[in-house]
Amino acid sequence: MDRNLLGYKGVRPVFLAVGFLTLVQSLSILLMAGSLAEVVSALFAGNPLKEQWGTALLFLLAFLARHACGLLMSSVSYRFAEKTGSAMRRKMMDRLFRLGPRMAGDQGTGTLVTLVLEGVTKFRTYLELIIPRMVGMAVTPALLLVFVYTQDRISGIILTVTMPILIVFMILIGMTARGQMDRQLESYRTLSNHFVDSLRGLETLKFLGRSKDHSEAIAEVSDRYRSATMRTLRVAFLSSFALDFFTMLSVASVAVSLGVRLVNGEMTLVTGLMILILAPEYFLPVRLVGADFHATLDGKEAGEAMKSIIDRETVKAVVLKRGESSRMNAQEAGGEGRQEERSEDEGKVRALSAVAGKPDTHPSVGGEKTETSGKGVLAVLESVFAWAGTSNLSLEGIGVRHEEGGPSSLEEITVQFPSNGKIGIIGESGAGKSTLIDVLAGFLHPSRGHIKINDYDVSALTDDAWRRQTSYIPQRPYIFSGTLADNVRFYHPEASPEAVAGAVAAAGLSPLAASLPDGLDEMIGGGGRALSGGQEQRVALARALLSRRPIMLLDEPTAHLDIETEYELKETMLPLFEDKLVFLATHRLHWMADMDLILVMKQGRVAEMGTHQELLERKGTYYELIEAQLEGIL
Repeated sequence: MDRNLLGYKGVRPVFLAVGFLTLVQSLSILLMAGSLAEVVSALFAGNPLKEQWGTALLFLLAFLARHACGLLMSSVSYRFAEKTGSAMRRKMMDRLFRLGPRMAGDQGTGTLVTLVLEGVTKFRTYLELIIPRMVGMAVTPALLLVFVYTQDRISGIILTVTMPILIVFMILIGMTARGQMDRQLESYRTLSNHFVDSLRGLETLKFLGRSKDHSEAIAEVSDRYRSATMRTLRVAFLSSFALDFFTMLSVASVAVSLGVRLVNGEMTLVTGLMILILAPEYFLPVRLVGADFHATLDGKEAGEAMKSIIDRETVKAVVLKRGESSRMNAQEAGGEGRQEERSEDEGKVRALSAVAGKPDTHPSVGGEKTETSGKGVLAVLESVFAWAGTSNLSLEGIGVRHEEGGPSSLEEITVQFPSNGKIGIIGESGAGKSTLIDVLAGFLHPSRGHIKINDYDVSALTDDAWRRQTSYIPQRPYIFSGTLADNVRFYHPEASPEAVAGAVAAAGLSPLAASLPDGLDEMIGGGGRALSGGQEQRVALARALLSRRPIMLLDEPTAHLDIETEYELKETMLPLFEDKLVFLATHRLHWMADMDLILVMKQGRVAEMGTHQELLERKGTYYELIEAQLEGIL
């Protein structure tokens, strides 16, 4: 049984309900065996059939009760599985959005898509089957064994001895099957990622004339998955045969013992028949667990994989203390009033935390650890991360190290940003551009250093209040299977049609919308109209504009576009950056002449910082990059 099973919400009442139904079902099995044995024994003794109708009716009632309990158990387990599976999918999607694109890059898009779609379905099947099977294996054999001991001690001893042998054998086969399943899942993940990557690159492969050659690679990956699946199926069939074979031997041992004593007159026919009927029922729960083990193993693995993502340890942003600049302002302004205002903010946090009584991970303003919760506390925290025309943001000694003892992706990043403006982040591949964007977007918690925002020192920007201020545009924005309008509404689902049309026009998508038969209601994405790379970026830009968020982060947004499309998109994007704080990470240096501030990254550090003209005059790293690219903007 999955070690996480008891941790799911609402599972304990389900176990109690299934346990009660299993107990009733076990008693009905005893009643069935007793009444059937009496009828057969009476008929064998020559009694008329019409005299057995009462006992036969009792058997029928017990039979109906047994199957009614089975249906109720299936219904209870099914409802719980549906509810838990849906909750698991919601939690996983929420966690994936919080972890950001780096998570998708590490795990592989194909793996995550397969896990969210097929994995949840398999996990529901696992929950639906495993609960009644595990409860049945714990309750029914024990109850039947106690009853058999009261009827015949020798048969009880035989059943007691053979059950552990069957369980040990099932465990050994299960361990072998788990190894095979792990290899199969690894092949499946490889196949999923390879398939998604192939679809994404199909246009490029066709352009280069390599699409037919690539089919050989797809066939090879598919063949590895087929081989892994066949090995798993062989183990599954072998285990089912072995369980049935050993169960048959155990029942045969009981039957031989009963037959010998019946012949010798040491046992009545009623008792012998009753024990013989109960022997297969005694082993049935174990056989069902063994049979369903392979059917549910992939669901169990999928559940563990999703749980590991949901429970992935993330460090939440915390407010460390009020910035030094705030105290200086208070003193310059005659200060007692400002200082009292700051103390009032700290008092709000402490008072609200005392009223709420629920811990959170936000230390209070002022540096003291304070457990905070409640709507009032959230309002205080919202004010910390709120962004306005007078807001300020600076990084102080920021460093990022993804693995303990590994190399640093960022090292001692100290820079102050204006409240609005265009910030260019450039550097060679591996210089730390994307890592810095992840820190600024709130996807990544720094390993060291802190961030100052609105005169508060915070450990990171990994807070929902900050994420609600930002729009993130990746290199390849995802286009959902839906209408063009729905795709634009991604950040702002309640937006009116007029607002959507305005964002579409501002992003330069009006010609596309006008060319579509259904306009903004045209289906795009999977199963709909395919968009070019430039059109996809314009959809992402329209999303950002519709959300009206004051901060935009763009991570290599034009890396896969041809230069003509990029310049067209640039003409659209630059005017839309006005009155926003924009971070643009790119290796296309022609953007830099339009940036208000340029950060030149090199080996995880800020090598240079300044405007385009200032950096050209220094003739340092920035100048070398431009010369290397021959951008012609000197």
